Amino acid sequence: MVYHLHITNKNYSSWSLRPWVLMRALSIPFTEHLHELHELVPGSYAQPQWSAFSPVAHVPCLHDVPASPPSSIPSHQSPPETLILWDSLAIIEHLSEHHPTLPIYPPISSPVARAWARSATAEMHSSFSALRSEMGMNIGLRIALSGGPAREPSAALTADLARINALWREGITRFGGPFLAGAEFGAVDAFYAPVALRVQTYVGAEDVLCEEARAYVRRVVKVPAVREWVEAALAETARDRLHDEDSIAGRRVIADLRAVA
Repeated sequence: MVYHLHITNKNYSSWSLRPWVLMRALSIPFTEHLHELHELVPGSYAQPQWSAFSPVAHVPCLHDVPASPPSSIPSHQSPPETLILWDSLAIIEHLSEHHPTLPIYPPISSPVARAWARSATAEMHSSFSALRSEMGMNIGLRIALSGGPAREPSAALTADLARINALWREGITRFGGPFLAGAEFGAVDAFYAPVALRVQTYVGAEDVLCEEARAYVRRVVKVPAVREWVEAALAETARDRLHDEDSIAGRRVIADLRAVA
């Protein structure tokens, strides 16, 4: 199998980060295809030009291309098709099936940790809508979460942060750390890595986290694969107006660490 991972701008795309950072952290080889983000249409993250590689015109999208050359396939057999996975959780599950010896999830011999990690990963995939809308991904900015001229965290965002705090504390204390489901960086950590980066971006978000959760943020941002992603994000000069407006509106910008556009 040969993997081709389609992503978009690293400063903004939390969904692209998740499979990318897991594959990089676990040394799963892949070819990166970075597609520039054109200005978004409000209410949609689809980009029509991405339909060339994704059935839903979204990223991330993983192409699992058969490694065997056609000449090696017997004439009576159909050549294997390229497998296309257009959802971040589907990508992670596919990788888990095809790389069972890697710590994508805790091993079958640790069923409690494995079930917890799977559930927490799926919860991130399906929940936390207030966090996504009020603390949008914007790696290169430092923004005051509260105290701005016209914007304070909503009750829904406060509830999302409280749930994340409880979840992280449970995983670390229950399974011994240093990562959420045990000793090794896995899918659950890749899925919450964008949250750790949002805590860095939105100054003051850390204040609602317990010490275990704060330490986890510091640990995740030091993972080499995460650092590599962040460095590339800060080097980008592309800007998306809607992303930036959503992040900044009604708030005080403390610093802009991005390369000059």
